[in-house]
Amino acid sequence: MIHPLILLAVFAVSTVLGYVIIRQVPSLLHTPLMSGMNALSGITIVGAIAATGIALKSGHGGLAQVVGGLAIILAAVNVFGGFGVTHRMLMMFQKKKKS
Repeated sequence: MIHPLILLAVFAVSTVLGYVIIRQVPSLLHTPLMSGMNALSGITIVGAIAATGIALKSGHGGLAQVVGGLAIILAAVNVFGGFGVTHRMLMMFQKKKKS
């Protein structure tokens, strides 16, 4: 059984590490890299599903289900929103049709 404090520590360390890594990316490279990061953000959904499953299996029912479901929803919004923004940016570089 994984102790909830270990899960919380992993979450805190990954949050700080992610912030530090993203903070060091120059803004000129941020936009092109965002499309690739959307694919990596899909791993967040898998991690949220796995953490929710582990927490539910270890007997932390109600709260784990709510927090895990919220994590899955927020990760999905991040992925789909990122792809939407990337699509809009790519549309800016297409030639406009003459009418």
